[in-house]
Amino acid sequence: MITVHHLNDSRSQRVLWLLEELGLAYEVKRYQRDAKTMLAPPELRAIHPLGKSPVVDDGEARLAETGAIVEYLLETHGGSALRPARGTAEGRRFTYWLHYAEGSAMTPLLLKLIFSQIPKRSPLLIRPVANGIARKVDASLIAPQLKAHTAYWEAELERSDWFAGDAFSAADIMMSFPVEAAGSRVGYGADRPRLKAFLERIHARPAYQRALERGGPYSYA
Repeated sequence: MITVHHLNDSRSQRVLWLLEELGLAYEVKRYQRDAKTMLAPPELRAIHPLGKSPVVDDGEARLAETGAIVEYLLETHGGSALRPARGTAEGRRFTYWLHYAEGSAMTPLLLKLIFSQIPKRSPLLIRPVANGIARKVDASLIAPQLKAHTAYWEAELERSDWFAGDAFSAADIMMSFPVEAAGSRVGYGADRPRLKAFLERIHARPAYQRALERGGPYSYA
């Protein structure tokens, strides 16, 4: 039995979705963030030294990092499902988006989240100053990066309905988190119709809906 150590409002939701797409049996062990700090509970550090999620146990194997878990599950249990053939143009796109999703894509999103928290977590006396600094950094550095990344995603989805080609793949599962997070934090206007359509397509997938039932709803705030 595969066990997913699942933290609420975390990227581990994608692992549940992949398992549902592959039709694999699994168990969910839930962990809840601290309501005040939004940090993971100390119990997760007993599973992995960084106390992060997702972590997956499969027999004697214990894996962390979403991209590594996705690669392991596809190689160990997926056969040829949810990935294009290696050595093809689609296969190279698949590898790129699989790693881009947790690399380049997450940096501006993480900065957006951190700088949105700075005013809230600053001492009351300096909160106006902290708010001004956070707004300036967001406007001058973070927002332009997010605009560039989302424009890039929009252009890629003009090439095909899915990130690695004409067929849905695990690259789309990986990209779902940055696409959904950016949509939640900055929104998609009329200039991002393909990103909106992408979200509609993934939300309609039965496996996506089953994963939500198992893992629970989550927020990108």
